[in-house]
Amino acid sequence: MRGPVRRPTADQHWTLRLRGSDRREIADAMSAAVLDARLAASAERYPTRIAVVDRGRQSTYAALDADANRLAQLLRDQGVKRGDRVGIYLEKSLESVVGLYGVLRASATYVPLDPAAPVARLGSIARDADLRFLVTGATQADAWRGLVDGGAPIERLLVLEGDDGDLEPPKGVRLLAATELDGYPGDIAPAGRRSEHDLAYILYTSGSTGMPKGVMLSHRNALSFVDWAVNEFDVVETDVLSSHAPLHFDLSVFDLYAAGSTAATLALVPSELALFPVALATWIRDSNISVWYSVPSILSMLALRGNLEKKQPEALRVVLFAGEVFPTKYLKLLMDQLPNARFANLFGPTETNVCTWYDVPRWTHEPPDSIPIGKAIAGVEVFAVTDEGKPADPTEVGELWVRGPTVMHGYWNDPERTARTLVEERIDGVAADRVYKTGDLARLDERGDWIFLGRRDAQIKSRGYRIELGDIEAALNQHPALVECAVVAIPDDLVTNRIKALVVAREDVAQSELVDFCRARLPRYMVPELFEFASALPRTSTGKIDRNALANAAPTPPAEGSDAANTTKGDVNSCRPKSKSRISSSKI
Repeated sequence: MRGPVRRPTADQHWTLRLRGSDRREIADAMSAAVLDARLAASAERYPTRIAVVDRGRQSTYAALDADANRLAQLLRDQGVKRGDRVGIYLEKSLESVVGLYGVLRASATYVPLDPAAPVARLGSIARDADLRFLVTGATQADAWRGLVDGGAPIERLLVLEGDDGDLEPPKGVRLLAATELDGYPGDIAPAGRRSEHDLAYILYTSGSTGMPKGVMLSHRNALSFVDWAVNEFDVVETDVLSSHAPLHFDLSVFDLYAAGSTAATLALVPSELALFPVALATWIRDSNISVWYSVPSILSMLALRGNLEKKQPEALRVVLFAGEVFPTKYLKLLMDQLPNARFANLFGPTETNVCTWYDVPRWTHEPPDSIPIGKAIAGVEVFAVTDEGKPADPTEVGELWVRGPTVMHGYWNDPERTARTLVEERIDGVAADRVYKTGDLARLDERGDWIFLGRRDAQIKSRGYRIELGDIEAALNQHPALVECAVVAIPDDLVTNRIKALVVAREDVAQSELVDFCRARLPRYMVPELFEFASALPRTSTGKIDRNALANAAPTPPAEGSDAANTTKGDVNSCRPKSKSRISSSKI
């Protein structure tokens, strides 16, 4: 193992500490500045290694790289240019992984769309990102017309997954079958200039105005985090990485590109297993998962109901979690059940990838009430700033600011929001790393670790998803029967927060109608689980809605999995139907 790593320069990425005889060769390959170059390097060195496992199918690195080349050539022939945004409207699958790499290799920027989100919301994203090309599947066909009718500027649809034989595209849109990929050679990549500063992807997150905001992240942003993580957790070609997070969630970045950078295997977690902890534990064991990364709520369910003592995943050596607070009583329970695994808390908003981390120690006694978010990852600087705009003293509470190569380029098509949250630094007249104002309150503890204290605004986390309560209110307020509403978060051990809506109606309206109304406009994880009707909302002395009073009066939420908890959630993790594909794969 090499000694301590150094902070990378602007044009340099981390050199990995790798085991095995190919250490130098792989480390050289890791210097590639763009994400898809890592795939090409892995395919060259380990062409027959399994790159992706998707239920009963799998693809080698050589096959995945060839499919990415074919898709990139097709995109170029269809007019996609460097920097163009291409939508990925697919369930997570082998096809969607090909889609991501193919878009990147075409020098374009991918925009993952949540297949479970309402068409109206996806249409607003497609309009904002100017998505003219969509990589999609037959199971999404019913939504195509709604996207176009809603103003999405889509000109071409490539059906990469499923049978396209009887599909009709919306008027004015050209439908491309996956069979068209067969006409392109798999050993040729499109030529063209590339830069690590090119945008790799745009992730849309909840916005307080009701309009999702697009976080712009470059190849350098992603690789600065991925390379640190691969280095810190010793990811190598023999590892099997779980891929649990959906593609529109930033946690997916580590799984995808840590595997691609090291020729490790990426195992896609079947979505329906999230509802069945015992089945998930069995899958982890039988898939030989060695590195797991997810939100804590899934791990809490595994600890409570996964029967891990009898389904011990012998290969699991690293458990990473992020996205929400992990109750320490469940964390300790899981650590006791997995005595040989290393646990780490990764922290950071989408705008910074991961910016801090904490190596969780094993407790011999009762665990603390909470764990720190730790210290900055190598190459990144974090510091707290007071309300007066001054650096916070040690132990003083302040807003967490982040500087370094992981910080986003800004918000797509929103310069005002970008200017409010990003500080551009210049050193000797030359642009330096951006500084992002996270809106998170934090302080240092006596060990020099950062302690997360909450948000400055109305943003919350639930099941790992970042949610603006104002986004939900904006949707509810569109209902004609409502006079006003307020949405509050109710703390919950398992999912961090549950969502409650308090509404004042001018006429009788059923709760089921409000649930359906929200489902048509919001992702399912943002639909309130509790509704309460009132004649008026409490007010502060200034006439504002008294949100503290509402939160304090909130009842205890129903338990996860109970009938009450399930009345408004919907089928969040529905099973993806089997479908035909032109992507290179083999049965396991």
